[in-house]
Amino acid sequence: MIYKVHSCSIYGINGYIVNVEIDLSNGLPGFDIVGLPDATIKESKERVRAAIKNSSFQFPTKRITINLAPADIKKEGSVFDLAIAAGILGANMFFPDDNINKTIFLGELSLDGSVKSIKGILPMCIEAKKNGFERVIISRENSKEAALVKGLSVFPVKDLTEMVDFLNDIEIIEPATSDMSNLLLNPIEDFDFKDVKGQHTVKRALEIAAAGSHNILMIGPPGSGKTMLARRVPTILPDMTFEESLEVTKIYSVAGLLKEDENLITRRPFRAPHHTISAASLTGGGRIPRPGEVSLSHHGVLFLDEMPEFPKHVLEVLRQPLEDECVTISRVNGTVTFPAKFMMISSINPCPCGFFGDESGRCNCTASQIKNYMGKISGPLMDRIDLQVEVKALKFHDLDETSKSESSESIRKRINIARQIQLERYNNQGIFSNSQLKPKHMSKYCKIGKTEKNLLKEAFDKFNLSARAYNRILKVARTIADLESCESIKIHHIAEAIQHRTLDKKYYF
Repeated sequence: MIYKVHSCSIYGINGYIVNVEIDLSNGLPGFDIVGLPDATIKESKERVRAAIKNSSFQFPTKRITINLAPADIKKEGSVFDLAIAAGILGANMFFPDDNINKTIFLGELSLDGSVKSIKGILPMCIEAKKNGFERVIISRENSKEAALVKGLSVFPVKDLTEMVDFLNDIEIIEPATSDMSNLLLNPIEDFDFKDVKGQHTVKRALEIAAAGSHNILMIGPPGSGKTMLARRVPTILPDMTFEESLEVTKIYSVAGLLKEDENLITRRPFRAPHHTISAASLTGGGRIPRPGEVSLSHHGVLFLDEMPEFPKHVLEVLRQPLEDECVTISRVNGTVTFPAKFMMISSINPCPCGFFGDESGRCNCTASQIKNYMGKISGPLMDRIDLQVEVKALKFHDLDETSKSESSESIRKRINIARQIQLERYNNQGIFSNSQLKPKHMSKYCKIGKTEKNLLKEAFDKFNLSARAYNRILKVARTIADLESCESIKIHHIAEAIQHRTLDKKYYF
């Protein structure tokens, strides 16, 4: 006798449907699982056997063969426990066959029969809805996250007994709902730009970067406030759309990083990995690839503090995600692509001691030491950074200032307006910010007049700029114009964009 139920698994950050086929036959009792299961799935035999017995159901004394189809994809995790148990119970006629049509079973089992939460529930439920399934049976802990998928009925169960009673129409379970009223689009932040003393040029550059999702580099001596400024950038980033929140939540769900009381991420991520991070941890990897820091920063900020301290080979792996907004990981088990649409903020000292170019004259580094230090950041990587801004040490009168600076909320209002202009301009083109413009779009959306073109040509020749740098200056100028709600790019927009592109000549990059 063959019985079939449906479950789901994760490949990359997307779900795929798995058919769990159960065959009960006469012969010497046994329990085998096929279909490329990992060690965790093989161990589910004992979890399922104990869960069924401890739930007061009779475990069949037959030869049991479980097939997880498609059988050519490696499967891992404890997600199939509930489906395997449901299949065995269904094959033993503990509930009607027609009650499992269009149903997905997702969950790990305890030995006492209770259903536990699993990682990656959101992408699996999205895939279930896409494939025409109408309901999903999961743990109570996963119910709020799963309920974010509209058009899919989510039924949370406590244990196997409750599931069987529900499938036999003995017990009524209300579908779970996701309460969106407690999700704040503009949550109260711990940091605010109004607390920052001085540094008006840097704050302006960060505003431009946030408005167009441009990469930015801050260079300055220790204690000048680079890290403090970077940590305040999330407070001025534009509000996340519901679609962006779903994308980010999918990634965090697969990575198992969703907080217990957080079913939807509404704050843009801010990731600040330590400089000892490996290339695999930064971009993603593992035997079965998992998202890295660049994907966990999706639609948010990746902050690299003291960039030259990172190993050079680690920094170089950022080239592809910075250019393509995704990262592709190839392993023996397959190739997966993770999204990586992030804004990179990096901070560096100008030399090993940190005081090169400082007015105090405290720097005692030689020219070769400075060149070697800065040489850890390659030219191609620097070319992918749109804005470069110098953060100077503050004077006493700056710190003694009693007046408050402009608040993050005020800055964010301007940025939201600028980002809305960009969304309307690039409607239905898959472009959400100026930083995503491709060379083919430049002539249409970044038109400049003769005067502006002459200024750009002069800068191109003087600073030996690359074609990529040329395009990025135009993108930044487009963002500056959007902040002023100006339809065309003017000469002062070009001049300000060039001003934020020339520090590499001063600091030996």
